[in-house]
Amino acid sequence: MWLNEFEQELRRDLQGLASDLRWSVVELRRLEQQLRQAGNEVDAQAIERLCSLFQGDEEKLAGYAEEVKAKVISRNKAQ
Repeated sequence: MWLNEFEQELRRDLQGLASDLRWSVVELRRLEQQLRQAGNEVDAQAIERLCSLFQGDEEKLAGYAEEVKAKVISRNKAQ
């Protein structure tokens, strides 16, 4: 099934946001490792919790993008 232009835009936006979160986790993991090496376990654990949240959100957004592709979620005009 073909997606209309609004659905294509929505899917691209969702995929882009998911990608941004994925990249943020990569960068945060690098900072987490540096904090651990510096002996700052408290801040490293805080970053670890953020990474877990971001990963969960990234998975949700990627799932929503797939639902748009499958026409489970549709959009008929820009909002």
